[in-house]
Order: sequence, then structure tokens, then C-alpha cells
Amino acid sequence: MKPFRSGQARAATRLLPAFLVALLVALGAEEATACGPDSDCRLGERTYRVRMPAGHDGDGLVGAIMYMHGYRGSAAGSMRNKALGKAVADLGLALVAPKSLGDDWSIPNAPREYTDDFAFFDRLLEEITTRFAIDPKRIMATGFSAGGMMVWNLACEMGERFAGFAPIAGTFWAPIPQSCASTPVHLLHTHGTDDKIVPLRGRPIQKTHQGDVFEALSLFGKAGNFGAAAAYEVLDLKCERRLNPEGHALELCLHPGGHSFKSEYVVRAWRELEALGALN
Repeated sequence: MKPFRSGQARAATRLLPAFLVALLVALGAEEATACGPDSDCRLGERTYRVRMPAGHDGDGLVGAIMYMHGYRGSAAGSMRNKALGKAVADLGLALVAPKSLGDDWSIPNAPREYTDDFAFFDRLLEEITTRFAIDPKRIMATGFSAGGMMVWNLACEMGERFAGFAPIAGTFWAPIPQSCASTPVHLLHTHGTDDKIVPLRGRPIQKTHQGDVFEALSLFGKAGNFGAAAAYEVLDLKCERRLNPEGHALELCLHPGGHSFKSEYVVRAWRELEALGALN
């Protein structure tokens, strides 16, 4: 069958009853605004993608993992990560993947800044918890590399908006903040001891320098009145956890590899938040 040319399509449309024309217009508008794991959700000049749990019928709220991509990454790329997608799906959670404006997140003291990312995340949290059946009290922020850096900054500035934070292989840019607007939070940091891209002590980039993970942990530890560290091992990680009087956890987990990401680290962090009572 030959496709309609534009003139033929307009002529055919004129022959349709008014209610069918209205229906076609409505369907076209719905298609234009539809979004999910395979198409962008628009939020002003920014975009994100979301995958709800399989079979979810819209009744009842679900928890969510918000994953921040690395440098030059994308929301589409995050959704193509099959291991991450399966891990989040197996937890029965939504996966939310924001997109930076440009190649990188706008982080204080970074080599480049594009916009106010804190304002974007404020709008994004409002959007996903009203447009989708996502529980605002059960959202964990995680991210890798530059995405991990964004997570640290969200923990510092918007800690009350998330149930917990699980940055991987990224922290502040130097100089790290002297103080944070947030009250103490659950922060479970994972890093490779042989990371050459974002070393634990950071490295110079252009005229800037990556932050020191140990200094960042010290900042949070002093501000939150966290106690002595207790060591334990899980997966391929050697961890040290500190608790404060309110029961928040501040944790450093090290693996013997380099600049790498495993979905198992995300699952472990979610399970730890569950055990800590942060997702109740």
C-alpha cells in the first residue's frame, strides 16, 4: 500500500467526523508527551528517563533509584545498562536517569559549569513524584564518577530530599565545602583503591583539582557527630561504617580495582538503607 502524501492526508482528515479528528489530535499530543525508558521526559530545557517496575499498574507507590551518569554520559545510556536495569527491576523499584545539561554536571569548583543543577533536581523530584507513582520518601541517589560527584553535592545541599546517598568513584571538586546546608544523611561511598581516573586523593584537571574523599568524609563526620568506625567486609569490599546518635550511617567501602562500576554496589547500598530503617 502506498503511503498518503501530505495533501492526501489533509483531504482524508477533512472527511472524518469531528470526534475522530479530535481523537487523532489527542493521541498525537499524548504520543508527543509520552516518555519512559526509551524516550526522553522533558522538564524545561532538561530531560530525564524513567522505567517503572514491570507490571506496575499505577496503584501504590514504589521506591526509586536515581542514577546519575558519568562524564559525557546520558539518560539513554543509563537505561541501556542491562545490569543496572535488571538490578533495579529485581528490587521492584523505579529507575530514574536524569541527563546533565551538556557533557557534565554543573558542580561547584568543577572545570565547567552549565546551569544550576540543584534547581533542576528540585524540579525533577517534584515531577517524578507527581507524574509517576514514586514514593518521595523512598528515593536513593547514586551515580558513578562525575555522577558520584553530583551525588556528594546533592547530599550536601539537598540531603532531606533523598532517603540516602550511594556515590561511586566520585566526590567534591576541591576545595571541598567548609559546611553543608543539609542535616546529617545516610551516605555510603564506594571507591577503588587503584582508581587512576578519580583517585581517592583526587588529581588535577585543567586549573582545578578533584577533591579528597577522606577530607569529604571527615567533613560529614564532624558535622554529623559520627562516632568511631566499625570494619566489615561484603562482596569484594572492605568497609568502615560510622554511626551518629540519630542512627545515620557514614561509610567508606573500598574494592581492589580501578575506576569501575558494579550494579551489585547499588543493590547493596539499597539493602543497607533498608536495614538502617531509612526506607520505612
